[in-house]
Amino acid sequence: MPSLREVDELVSLGIEREVDRQRRELVLIASENFASRAVLEATGSVLTNKYAEGYPGRRYYAGCENFDYIEKLAIKRAKELFSAPEVNVQPHSGSQANMAAYFSMVPIGGKIMAMKLDHGGHLTHGSKVNFSGKFYKFCHYGVDPDTETLNYLEIAKMAKKFRPDLIVAGYTAYPREVDFKEFKHIADDVGAKLLVDMSHISGLIAGKVHQSPVEWADIITSTTHKTLRGPRGAIALTKTPFIKSYNSSVFPNIQGGPMGHIIAGKAVAFFEALQPDFSLYAQQIVKNSRILASELLENGFRIVSGGTDTHMILVDVRTLSMTGAEAENVLKSAGIVVNKNSIPFDPNPPVITSGIRIGTAAVTSRGFIESDMRYLSSLIIDALRYKTDVKSINKISNKVSEFARSFKLPGVDD
Repeated sequence: MPSLREVDELVSLGIEREVDRQRRELVLIASENFASRAVLEATGSVLTNKYAEGYPGRRYYAGCENFDYIEKLAIKRAKELFSAPEVNVQPHSGSQANMAAYFSMVPIGGKIMAMKLDHGGHLTHGSKVNFSGKFYKFCHYGVDPDTETLNYLEIAKMAKKFRPDLIVAGYTAYPREVDFKEFKHIADDVGAKLLVDMSHISGLIAGKVHQSPVEWADIITSTTHKTLRGPRGAIALTKTPFIKSYNSSVFPNIQGGPMGHIIAGKAVAFFEALQPDFSLYAQQIVKNSRILASELLENGFRIVSGGTDTHMILVDVRTLSMTGAEAENVLKSAGIVVNKNSIPFDPNPPVITSGIRIGTAAVTSRGFIESDMRYLSSLIIDALRYKTDVKSINKISNKVSEFARSFKLPGVDD
């Protein structure tokens, strides 16, 4: 069989360039990571050829016996990994996992409470440009203006006034540990159900460095490609009374056939996360985040909430007389990849922002430890201080490339 390069040289060239970019740059985007060679092999398998609408043992197509085997294996492993009573591994993305959760628990037009987008929430947590904000009535809570952390007493007061059908606990830009038990008490007090979106922290939960929401939440959604280090996709964990309605919400309500090659990749990722070294990886993520936050703080940077408990750091770059967009561009020029991000009470619009979001999962997967993070912090600090000095930025870029290439690229070099 001819190779990709022989069939389509242009696509092959694009992929080769991306491999080179990932190898020579330092990825600090909190929602990105590196899948293993085994995960990549599974997602590139012949399972992409098979259509299998339905669920194991209840398909609408023949020839699904191997698909059933792999999907049941993925479900079994996810249940073991998270100590979850029920699991659905079919959602194509976190957004679709959340959509299915809403449809299964809240009638159209019902009331939902979730975090404000500019305080760390997600588009599917009630943004007006998203289906969630169009189909449901949302009331948004935020962080405390003084501590920049969740104020559970204020959230409880808001819940008593709004009386939501559902409360969402889960964030894309909140660097502190979440008290899911307290959210459960708040939800129970007003007769609401509790949805936890653990997309960013599922790998930390699997690695036992963040408390698990399984005991407290009715449904839990998660992507599989962030700290969990699997393929791009999603899963949902539910309590037994909710699995039938959730499954129906995924198929046939919002999706057709599941993607078997991605489910196979999920199964491999769950197996990898069940190994003893995964907890060491999760522990190292948090160590690396805290070292980086500490180094930035010591050099005069303002860190939102004063630090981190997770893989994520939010930096207020206004103290550097920059916008988030400017900081993102400067760091990219130096070979350090972050994303501009709104911070709580941000006066700038989302396309500009006053902050950047930094994540340590991807560099931890490449083997970074505390000493490496200290050196990385010096590169970040120098790049942002020499922001307009092209010659200095080019020198930093060369240092970054040399430093990055000294580490293996997971999935490619291993």
